Amino acid sequence: MRWIVLTFLMTTSAVAEECPAAPDHEAALARLIAKAQAAPDARAAQRLNGEMWALWRDAPDEHAQALLDHGIARREAYDFEAAYQALDELVTYCPDYAEGYNQRAFVQFLRADYVSALEDLERALDLTPTHIGALSGKAMTLMGLGRTRAAQATLRAALALNPWLPERSMLIEPAGQDI
Repeated sequence: MRWIVLTFLMTTSAVAEECPAAPDHEAALARLIAKAQAAPDARAAQRLNGEMWALWRDAPDEHAQALLDHGIARREAYDFEAAYQALDELVTYCPDYAEGYNQRAFVQFLRADYVSALEDLERALDLTPTHIGALSGKAMTLMGLGRTRAAQATLRAALALNPWLPERSMLIEPAGQDI
């Protein structure tokens, strides 16, 4: 554990002045989305979903990757304050990297700060409109805010990209029906 913290601190102290552009995975993501849409079942789509996450989590440089990895590790350890701090530093350093906002939103969602989570999810989706994780996260956040109709519309948008998402079980209305 000390080695991880030491590596993280050394990496964060050697920061470039400006974050480079995030890797362009748009074509690869489009292929994965098309495969997910054509997948015969949830098991086949699950592998594709994992490949999508690997692309979304591919940060612009080593410093950004260290911040992202540290934030995710702290979130998984339920250390939401440290997770938020790392991810906040990431979005400050790389304001055009969608996954930083998406992961920070996840921490805020877990802290029940749905308003802040929604702001970050909207920013992530502005940067990467086909980010299925951010779309499903936005649907769950809208549900947390009691905005069921908007949540259902957002969930439908996510399911249009990947009909096998586990969140599909949260769909509660037929299309076009008022809640």
